[in-house]
Amino acid sequence: MTALFKRLLGWLSVLLILVPLLLTLLYRYVPVPLTPLMVIRLFEGESLHKDWQPASRISPQLKMAVIAAEDNKFCRHRGFDWDAFGDVLSEAADGGRLRGGSTITMQTAKNLYLWPGRSYTRKALEAAYTPMLEWLLPKERILALYLNIAEFGPGIYGAEAAAQAYFNTSAAQLSRHQATLLAAVLPNPRHYSAGRPSAYVQQRAAGISRRINGLGGWLGCVEK
Repeated sequence: MTALFKRLLGWLSVLLILVPLLLTLLYRYVPVPLTPLMVIRLFEGESLHKDWQPASRISPQLKMAVIAAEDNKFCRHRGFDWDAFGDVLSEAADGGRLRGGSTITMQTAKNLYLWPGRSYTRKALEAAYTPMLEWLLPKERILALYLNIAEFGPGIYGAEAAAQAYFNTSAAQLSRHQATLLAAVLPNPRHYSAGRPSAYVQQRAAGISRRINGLGGWLGCVEK
């Protein structure tokens, strides 16, 4: 029984690495059909609205807004922002609330292959898949994946579906203001709405817009 368990555990470990590896190579060239979160939400009875768009058909305003909101150093790090992790730990040690320190690459790995939650198992797999994405995909592709599968509201996934649902436009035509509103709700898209922004969302969007202006060379991987 012990030998069988060890064999099954070995095969499971291989699958947990091999399947995401092969899918990552595939997703370098083809759209992502579904993610675990989409499937979970479907089983919960939610609808599914998504419309994959290549990077060239997503507004640079949204790309810049998401980087400014979620991961200032996205274009320069290799998956992990160790300075940001240090800041998070320092704030927690000083009695502050423990906030997330995930990069866009980490969030993409989670959205592509994992389930929502904060278990140690999920975080360990996320940490393993993050460098894999960085090694196999260019930055622009990682960002395109993220912007096509991110949840922007109940049943709304990706920039195109969000642009249509909230602003009756396409992802390619998003303005700076619209883009910053979408980026502002990403931390909690099931609570906040880009289409009916609260005062908090509007304030956060304004701050993201100011941050974009100050990033300069940090946006080098975004095609303008």
